[in-house]
Order: sequence, then structure tokens, then C-alpha cells
Amino acid sequence: MSLRARITSPETAGGQHEESHLVAVYRAKLLEEIDLAEMSVLAAAERRARLERVLGHIISREGPVLSTHERSLLIRRVVDEALGLGVLEPLLEDASITEIMVNGPDHIYVERAGRVERLPLRFASDDQLMQTIERIVSTVNRRVDESNPMVDARLPSGERVNVIVPPLSLTGATLTIRRFPRAYRLPELIGLGTLDEPMLMLLSALVRAKFNIIVSGATGSGKTTLLNALSGLIPEGERIITVEDAAELQLQQSHVVRLETRPPNVEGKGRVTIRDLVRNSLRMRPDRIIVGEVRGGETLDMLQAMSTGHDGSLATVHANSAEDALMRLQTLASMSEVEIPFEALQDQINSAVDCIVQLARHADGSRRIDEITMLSSRGREPFRIVSVCRFDARPLGADRIVHGSFRCLPLPARTAERLHYAGEAVPPAFGVAASDDQLDTRRAL
Repeated sequence: MSLRARITSPETAGGQHEESHLVAVYRAKLLEEIDLAEMSVLAAAERRARLERVLGHIISREGPVLSTHERSLLIRRVVDEALGLGVLEPLLEDASITEIMVNGPDHIYVERAGRVERLPLRFASDDQLMQTIERIVSTVNRRVDESNPMVDARLPSGERVNVIVPPLSLTGATLTIRRFPRAYRLPELIGLGTLDEPMLMLLSALVRAKFNIIVSGATGSGKTTLLNALSGLIPEGERIITVEDAAELQLQQSHVVRLETRPPNVEGKGRVTIRDLVRNSLRMRPDRIIVGEVRGGETLDMLQAMSTGHDGSLATVHANSAEDALMRLQTLASMSEVEIPFEALQDQINSAVDCIVQLARHADGSRRIDEITMLSSRGREPFRIVSVCRFDARPLGADRIVHGSFRCLPLPARTAERLHYAGEAVPPAFGVAASDDQLDTRRAL
């Protein structure tokens, strides 16, 4: 089997072994001839170019006769092992990949266009996988071992990384890399089928009119992408504070302060939580607060901020429906150290939340807005939501692609009145309900 076949067909066990051996041999030869201290002061691109030149000389002097393509493949693999992340390096360069999942050395999966597929790639051994993981976490001054078997971090290039190793993981070291999402604008999301033009007009009006909006959805449904797109509608002159566990938002406005949590150090000290940052953001004179995701006691602080003068704030929450989102907000808010009766939390949510945008990830991998609802309940009364737009999906056909259409419903009179006083028009596709009988109203609790 040629070198090219061995490298491009890693599903062959013999080819994998030969290729890994060849890469290991030339990696060792390369490391013998370079000065690591000298290399460390070079920029990343210059360091890679220098290594490629040195390795090219080594192969010309000692290596087998190779075609130009085979030679390039070998040089890239060896330099990736010596400098980069080995078999993961080309995956990180592939813009179509949104998630990389490594389940032990033999199983590598990626997500493309919402679909998960297994790749015919593998690490040479458990040790090689652990070396790659250690190289990744060391870039953010973290470590992973039996005493610290879980790490959640963000790479300098923006990717979010989660690592869990034995003894907690029974399938070997597990690595998940979530790619930094591209900042889409709402008109671009129309082209992707996430929403339609009337929904764009409604969401634009709601953001400009400073409605407090919760973006809800399951994992991987596109919450951060939509949150980023909604933030692009905030007027330029406003001061925006973003609070995130791992910074992903890419706001285009000039007056933005980005805050990110910090994990504890090796001594277990120095941790800064989302709640700490939300509380601090209230002292920074924000016009709007954007919380990447509420998942604990910080929910109460966020709700209090929304209901005490920080209108137009945005946040995301993990939930499978608008009803679930409200109940989850209530549960999360109760996790703070302040003991508040559930009825009082209902009052807090009713006064803070104006709109819930529910996202869904469908069977074909597509992501779209499933429903937009307005919260119509007040005070301590049970939650009541009004659906103003929803996606009506048709049964899956032979093409296995989800088809359907968005349906606009009348807006509550209170919502239309608030838009009017904010100088925003009700989009023609929606209209205004003359009475509650015309509204699609549901109780959530």
C-alpha cells in the first residue's frame, strides 16, 4: 500500500498502524533537529513554516521516494503531531464542522449541518489522545488528570472544550469541541429557514421596543446563534453588558462590555460565577444585559434586573417548550440562597419576562423557531402564554426533510399598545386581537 493510501484510508487497520509508525518516526527525527526554545518565540505561522522546511530536508536526506502529494501529506501529519492537535487539526480547519466528539482513541464523530457522522479517523493510542487533550487544556492554563477529571474551557480561538477522563469516563478519555459559531444576522437566518419575513419584522420591533426576551430550546437548537442575531437589532447608542460562561457572542455594536466566568484555580479558589457577574453588571450602568444562559441562582438576579429598569434584556434557557421555559425559570430562580415562595417567583417572572422564542432542532437536523409566545399573566396569577407565531410541520416524507410553514396569529392588545408607544408598528401579517377570545392562550402552570 502506498503512503498516500495509508494516510487517506485510515479505516484500514494495517494502514493506520503503518501510518502512525511513520509519523512517530519522523516526529522524533524532527524534534531531534530543532531548538524548542528558539521555536517558542516565533509566531504560529512562522513556527509551522520553519518546521515544514526542516522536515522537508530530513525526508529528502533520509526518507523514502515520495510523490509531491504524498510528501505534503506526510509533512502535514508530522507537523500536526509535533505542533498542532494531530488528527484533529484538519477537522478544526473545516468550516462545515460545528462539533467534534472524541469517544476514546478509536471513535471520532463530527456534526455537519445538524447531522452527526463518524469519521474513519483514530488516535494511535490512549496516550496520544491524552497528550492531545493536555496540549489543548494547557493553552488555557488548565490541567486534567485523575484528581481533576473534568475540564470545561474556551480556547483562545473561541472553541468551547469539554474533557472528561477515567475513572469518570468508562469509554476512555472523552473530548468534545464546540466550534465558535459564525455571527449570523436575522436576514441570513431567513435564508436558512430559521424564520420568515413577518417573524423578522416582529422580533425587530420587540427588541427595539425593549421587550425582555427569553430564547429557549434544547441543546444544539441554535439558541446562541439566534441570541447573537437578536442582539444585532439593539440600537448603536446603548451600553450592553454580556455575561457568559464561555464567551461566544459576537456583538457588532461599539459600546459592549463582555464578561466571562472564571473556574477555580488548582487550589480551588478564585472562581467567578455567572451570578457574580450578573450582580456586578448591575453596577456598570447597563442599558441592556445579555446573559448567554441562565442555569442556576443567577436567574433570580436576572429577573430582578429585567423588572427593575433594565428593559430589553436577553437571555437563553434550556427547555423543550415555552411552558417548560417558564417552569424552568421558576425552578432555577428558587436555587438562589434567598428563600422566596413559588408564588412570589411567579410574580417576579410575570413582571420580568415579555416574550419567549422557542427553538427546535428537527429530525433532518434543521433548526428553526418553533413558536413565539407572549406572557400575558400578571402578578401572582398562574402563567398564561399567548402564541403569536408557530411553525406547522408536515409529516416526514420520503426525502426525510422536514417541510412546513410559519403561521402568524393576532397579537394581544397590550403588546400592540406597548409597541405603539415605543414608536413601532405591528407587522401587517399579525394584526391585533379585539378580545381574549381571539388569542391562542394557554396556561403553563
